[in-house]
Amino acid sequence: MQGAIARACVVVAAAILNHPSLFTQDHGKAPDQDEGLMARMRQHEERLEMEQARLDRELSQLDSEQGEAGPPEGYGWYFWSAVSFAVFFAVEVCRAPADTDADVWPVEDEDESGSPVTPRTVALDKDALSDFCDKCTYASARDHWRVRDFVGGFAGELADSLRSVCAGRADMEVGDFVGIGSVFESWKVGEPLTCDLIVPFAPPGPYSFQFHLWCGGAAPDTQPGCGGIKVSRFGENEEGCICGSADMGEDVLCMLHGEDDPLKEDRGAAHEPPLELCSGDTRCLAKERVVKWFQVAVTRAWRRISHKYDFEVTFRHLDAAGALKIRFRSGKAILVNVIPAVRFEDTDAYFVSHFPSDCGTGSPDACWPVSLAVHEGRLLKHFSKLLPPNSCHLHCLQVVTFLHRKQTALTGPSGLANYHLKTALLHLLLTTRPSEWSAGTTERRLRDVLGFVRASLRQKRLHHALVGNSKVPEEVGVPEVIRAAEPVNLFRCLVLHRERYAATVGHFNEMLRNAPALIREYTCARTASVTHQIR
Repeated sequence: MQGAIARACVVVAAAILNHPSLFTQDHGKAPDQDEGLMARMRQHEERLEMEQARLDRELSQLDSEQGEAGPPEGYGWYFWSAVSFAVFFAVEVCRAPADTDADVWPVEDEDESGSPVTPRTVALDKDALSDFCDKCTYASARDHWRVRDFVGGFAGELADSLRSVCAGRADMEVGDFVGIGSVFESWKVGEPLTCDLIVPFAPPGPYSFQFHLWCGGAAPDTQPGCGGIKVSRFGENEEGCICGSADMGEDVLCMLHGEDDPLKEDRGAAHEPPLELCSGDTRCLAKERVVKWFQVAVTRAWRRISHKYDFEVTFRHLDAAGALKIRFRSGKAILVNVIPAVRFEDTDAYFVSHFPSDCGTGSPDACWPVSLAVHEGRLLKHFSKLLPPNSCHLHCLQVVTFLHRKQTALTGPSGLANYHLKTALLHLLLTTRPSEWSAGTTERRLRDVLGFVRASLRQKRLHHALVGNSKVPEEVGVPEVIRAAEPVNLFRCLVLHRERYAATVGHFNEMLRNAPALIREYTCARTASVTHQIR
């Protein structure tokens, strides 16, 4: 009997020590390590089951042999069973709250000096924070309205000039400019203001674009949430029409393709503009060629209308298609990112040559990132109708982007971008009650945003707010193929590059340590500037 009790204790101890709640999940492990760990866990579980079965057989034999035994041994077995149950219960009760809290607030780490610096413990002066929000909100509302009005008129003139430059069937068809990003969503802080504009273009007939969307597992490891664009011609894949492959004479008219269809002339004419923008001998649209074509088109379009304006326009980056800088005689400047894009079918999703932050570098030439910026702006407008008056959600985004910009100026760029901060805010808006974003909760919500970013960095996982997210309201209009896709990890690049991940974590931790000083510096500078203007 004592041997059976000893084996029971061994089984209980092994189960406790191998309980999954006793170990934290390591989200940074490689997939092959996770599979090996799962295989070892399954083997261990099988051994435990075999040991339990053998123990059950021995206990059955003991019960049959000692059916007339006295109560001491029987009660001893019940005693050890009760102890085992109590141990299991204690483990579950003690570990469950810690697991629940870890999902929201990961384990706090410490900086090199030994003092914890986390979103919970960072010293934020409520008065300085309130002063910051008041000043930047006033400046943003005034400056954004003026800049949007000016850029809207300038973009309209430039679009008309682009259409005239690309007129006819010999070049691309250019659509109306679409304003996206921080200035058009009223949360940008910093000078000079930067306006992002999407410029959709389409091929002339009989050409068209075919799309291959990579939102899930089919996406390249380095560029999730992207797609390919293939150029096709009307009638190429249609069966039963031989007008392009046979000599039917000059008097024969194809009822399907018409009289002026270029298919009858030369199906392999590489000199036609849509095919010139493809990579190599493929029909895949190449970003590098599109950028060069667009730069030439924008330059010609500006020359046509430059006499109407009293300012200077220059290109800021040669790698970006339309990174323009508008400089006035007063010395003030406005940055404008004119981004060529292809509209995804009949939706408001766009394949863009690049995002404003990366200038088109770091991805394959035929791999086009998917921008859902129009839907994101629509989602923010949706929340503005539900949140309390003077809600603090844009204030929080203004503060964290300001801190990120200041820290970048101090220590250089990292893997963290303003778009990641905006994504964190959208996730929180989708998972919290609107009443929690009232004007008096700025400090708490700011800590939530910083905590969400910190947790995402620790897990190396930040899902796109709109891709594969069923919590997004239907009125935002996200295309169903994107809504039903697998979530896209925006921190995938940090998983693949350890040095960049370490630099990004260091950047964020340093930003937390400097946050109180940076906010006080901004408010003091703004106060001194206003005082000087009054005098």
